[in-house]
Amino acid sequence: MAQKVIGLIGGMSWESSAEYYRIINVLVRERLGGLRSAKCLMWSFDFGEIEALQHAGRWDDATAQMIDAAQRLERGGADFVLICTNTMHRMADQVQAAIGLPLLHIADPTAERIKAAGVKKVGLLGTAFTMEQDFYKGRLIERHGLDVIIPEEDDRRVVHRIIYDELVQGRIEAASRQAYREVITRLVERGAEAIILGCTEIMLLVGPQDSSVPLYDTTAIHAEAAVDMAIA
Repeated sequence: MAQKVIGLIGGMSWESSAEYYRIINVLVRERLGGLRSAKCLMWSFDFGEIEALQHAGRWDDATAQMIDAAQRLERGGADFVLICTNTMHRMADQVQAAIGLPLLHIADPTAERIKAAGVKKVGLLGTAFTMEQDFYKGRLIERHGLDVIIPEEDDRRVVHRIIYDELVQGRIEAASRQAYREVITRLVERGAEAIILGCTEIMLLVGPQDSSVPLYDTTAIHAEAAVDMAIA
């Protein structure tokens, strides 16, 4: 079976990009057997440069960088492209418009999985950008009809800080796992039937054992959707 070439825009952070690479290759081997592995290209950013643009609000400059990365993958022979981070889907539409390849949006396979389970109301965890701005939860609401709730302001601050101060630097702290458990509990108390781990590093910290409701890990779901697309 011929595989399509998966184009990965990574390095945001490399901790989660490594998980994408691992999951994609494990799934291809499981499905195709033997010594099979994925055909993929990755453009990996220096995340320090991207993080500085994010926190300075220089989204136009970040968008230009993302478009450049996608075009590099297109020239390199990718058949379709993934942005290996939730936050940088803020400019997904602009990136898609700048290339002649399909962009597999991280929110879409996540929402399809949630709808298939009959879940209507979901809690969303992620960076402050993902939780507070409309580019992500707006897509879940308008395109997929989900009811999306986010943590209260103090909890959002904690969730964001742990991502940038710890998870993207490869630090996994027991106290932070407990903090996330408490944030999840408060979302469930407000009616969340499931939780979207809407930052690709969160899966490094919490798992099903940390929540009384199902967790939807966007990293694993996005990677699996890429394999579906590559070997369809």
